[in-house]
Amino acid sequence: MTPTPHHHPTTRSPQRVVASCPTYTAAEQAVDHLSDQGFPVEHVAIVGRGLHSYEKVTGRLTWARAAGYQAVGGAILGALFGWILGLFDLVNPLVSGALLALYGAITGAVIGAVMGAVAHALSGGRRDFASVSAFRADSYDVLVDDAHADQAAQLLATSGAPRT
Repeated sequence: MTPTPHHHPTTRSPQRVVASCPTYTAAEQAVDHLSDQGFPVEHVAIVGRGLHSYEKVTGRLTWARAAGYQAVGGAILGALFGWILGLFDLVNPLVSGALLALYGAITGAVIGAVMGAVAHALSGGRRDFASVSAFRADSYDVLVDDAHADQAAQLLATSGAPRT
């Protein structure tokens, strides 16, 4: 494999591709191999090529589920807010921090549930599903600063190196 010149906008010096990998895990293994060989990996970058948005639908979103998701978020935020009030004795000596966190969690859950149900109702059924979004790449290039690229390419060409 012949390394190709590449200039990456966030680096100071030009970099070259020393390996192209089909998965992020393979690129990670290549960099790990370089690290195991004592290579100065601070001169290495992993770049995804051909990024695509990917959204995995996890289930139907009913008004009850929407309210539940927001209730959990509201409870966490309310508990944190109540704990901070107690931590800094902003309402002391009337109420302890733990009790404020509990009140905050309950209040946050109720407000979150109401807001979640209302937001779902206002969506008019346009998005009746829950999902998780991520990015995927077609391939991953291992880039190395020009000054170190030949050494990295040699280390990745040795037996025992991961296939790229």
